[in-house]
Amino acid sequence: MAIIIKSPDEIAAMRQAGRVVTAVLSTLAREIKAGMTTAELDDIAVRELAKYKAGASFKGYRGFPASLCVSLNEEVVHGIPGERVINDGDIVSLDFGAFVDGFHGDAALTVGVGSIRPEAKRLLEVAKGALEVGIAEAKSGAHLSDISAAIQRYAESAGFSVVREYTGHGIGRNMHESPQIPNFGPPGEGPVLQEGMALAIEPMVNIGGWETRVKGDRWTVVTADGSLSAHFEKTIAITRGGAEVLTPWDES
Repeated sequence: MAIIIKSPDEIAAMRQAGRVVTAVLSTLAREIKAGMTTAELDDIAVRELAKYKAGASFKGYRGFPASLCVSLNEEVVHGIPGERVINDGDIVSLDFGAFVDGFHGDAALTVGVGSIRPEAKRLLEVAKGALEVGIAEAKSGAHLSDISAAIQRYAESAGFSVVREYTGHGIGRNMHESPQIPNFGPPGEGPVLQEGMALAIEPMVNIGGWETRVKGDRWTVVTADGSLSAHFEKTIAITRGGAEVLTPWDES
């Protein structure tokens, strides 16, 4: 079960970690452009992170070699930054985590570069909407699977599929804590959510089927059928009044 964040110092650290993640992702979304390499995006993330004297949650995690995950088009999650060039019309998922005073924040967004196809634009809209309906279900007294069911229902009603092999998660002193938060399943099941829980909710939505595979680098996850995928994530804390979004990134 997720840890319960109660002390003022712990809450302050979670909020600050969320502010750092928000600032870095918002800068990346503004600066990304065709012709850049994915490694240049990682450089920007490192540059921005240094301004806040915070740590990079992903760098070295289980051997991951970068501070930022960059996943293009058919890539779902965990893309390693490198020499791949971003082209006009690509959709690019940016996933970033930071830690402050021993607590983590984690978030992701997918942006379109230049002129993207209508079906890609619709995918981004639906994936972002799926995240928002999931967050709306994250309230004290609800069941964990209420989040999962809302995400699946929203995405599939729009004609898309949700990835099943990868999930959201609890977050706090560790970047990944229990419980896992699937993006599919029936409502009314799993643990009851409590005030003070911190969760990273992250639907991954595909134009085609939900199946995935891992590339030869042992990190980058792609859709099995080569269809486009979009990933949106926010860290939230459950409060008496509902979900407090700790990573309110800005795509503009």
